[in-house]
Amino acid sequence: MKDEKIGAVFSALGDETRRKVVTVLTENGAMTATEIAEHIPVTRQAITKHLSTLGDAGLVAGERDGREVRFHLTPEPMSEAVAWMAEAGSEWDARLKRLKRHLTK
Repeated sequence: MKDEKIGAVFSALGDETRRKVVTVLTENGAMTATEIAEHIPVTRQAITKHLSTLGDAGLVAGERDGREVRFHLTPEPMSEAVAWMAEAGSEWDARLKRLKRHLTK
């Protein structure tokens, strides 16, 4: 289950436009799809689809504010993905150190 969630994060962030959406939300806080579209050269409908994908990965959540929905980042899934990368990186570092020791004998 955890691997699927991390995979969904990487899949969602694999798209340049979705990474831009995350950046815009990071810089500006909660925003509507229309407000996000003002910062990225795609339609509001495209932003809505990207927000849906980010939401499915658990990276954003929407909260109704009157007639509008304001989207904000939910950092926990990204933190889990970063932790996975750090763990994988440390494993590779350890392997490379062992290889280096072996080669220098």
